[in-house]
Amino acid sequence: MSKALREIEGKIKAVDVIIELLDARAPLSSINENLEDATQNKKKLVILSKIDLADDHQTKLWSEKLSQRYDKVLALDLTKESAEKEIAKAVNILGEEKREKDRKKGMKPQPIRAMILGIPNVGKSSLINRLASRKAAGVQNKPGFTRGEQWIKVSNDFELLDTPGVLPMSYENKDKATKLALLGSIKEEILPNSDLCMYLLKFLKEKYPNALSRFDINDIGDYLETMKHIAKRRGLIKAGEEDIEKAESLLLHEFKNGKLGKITLEWLLWR
Repeated sequence: MSKALREIEGKIKAVDVIIELLDARAPLSSINENLEDATQNKKKLVILSKIDLADDHQTKLWSEKLSQRYDKVLALDLTKESAEKEIAKAVNILGEEKREKDRKKGMKPQPIRAMILGIPNVGKSSLINRLASRKAAGVQNKPGFTRGEQWIKVSNDFELLDTPGVLPMSYENKDKATKLALLGSIKEEILPNSDLCMYLLKFLKEKYPNALSRFDINDIGDYLETMKHIAKRRGLIKAGEEDIEKAESLLLHEFKNGKLGKITLEWLLWR
């Protein structure tokens, strides 16, 4: 962790704006606290990603709450082309203070340089690739930067460092680890599928009681009976009995891919 932090900190010095992606389904668990200190002196744009899979009302509440903590918060569907324009606009606004300083020094304003950070499977790589492939070729390496780091010219006013690095996550907090495993941000193998499914069903019963209607389940009850019912509905039978393990894998897969509906695992109170 310390080595990864040093590498990130070295790259942070070269940028003006940090773009951090958080999964809208679990914004707090998506925050890598180890990066908070390293990036506190930089303008930060936080993007709630995967909003197509998250509870719309909760996404709105999280956007408002996080806006009190960060310079700018956007809730975006990163598969849409309009997301690029919104990101570029926000980066330019956050970079205006730097441009003003350049002007006061008699310097020609330079493009705002940004870095994208985020935990695995939050959309970071897809966004980088999208910006890189749709825009001009990478800018030449600049003096003083580590060899091999490339700057992508997103626009005349915006450059993106394409080697942000990924910090490993700490799994000491089981509740956080469980949520991230359910989202696919860390390997499910760190916890048994049965534990993940028990956690998920308990949460769904409390917050989204109709989430299993696709399995003709309108009242989530006993864990084993629920899993047996899912297995029967999907024909997951082994040696004449319901295959609970396959039913668990199926449930986790369908949740992760939004088949159970738009669900947020971290709730703020309803207004």
